[in-house]
Amino acid sequence: MANRHTIVLMQNSQNRSTRTFMDYDSISQAMDGICTLYERKLKDLNPANRNITYDIADLYNFIDGLADMSALVYFPLPPPLLPHTCTSKHFEAGNRTPLDICVNYHTSVYDHSIQAYLPNDRQWIKQRLLQHLKKLAH
Repeated sequence: MANRHTIVLMQNSQNRSTRTFMDYDSISQAMDGICTLYERKLKDLNPANRNITYDIADLYNFIDGLADMSALVYFPLPPPLLPHTCTSKHFEAGNRTPLDICVNYHTSVYDHSIQAYLPNDRQWIKQRLLQHLKKLAH
């Protein structure tokens, strides 16, 4: 997947003051950042250990132990699906097309500069982490 700007939102505890975010140029970098965050925590908890290992279940437990974690990932929006034809029944019934007008799809005006960040929950993050770590292992 192409580089997608990703913002990871997290809250360590129920205290709202622990809310923070991390900003990355890609989903892959965001997954590395989450792993690094967990590794720092492990080093803080085990300062005498020079080699710290963990598995995916440990990483998942870390994520589940946070009050909240989600990710906003940049995606351009595809053009809207508009009807090819419009009949008088659309207006008789008070129905509206997606743009509140009746146009032919091929002649409709679409602003291709529309962009959005799509929200993703912690389950999505965990799935992406697994994919990311599998890719690194090969």
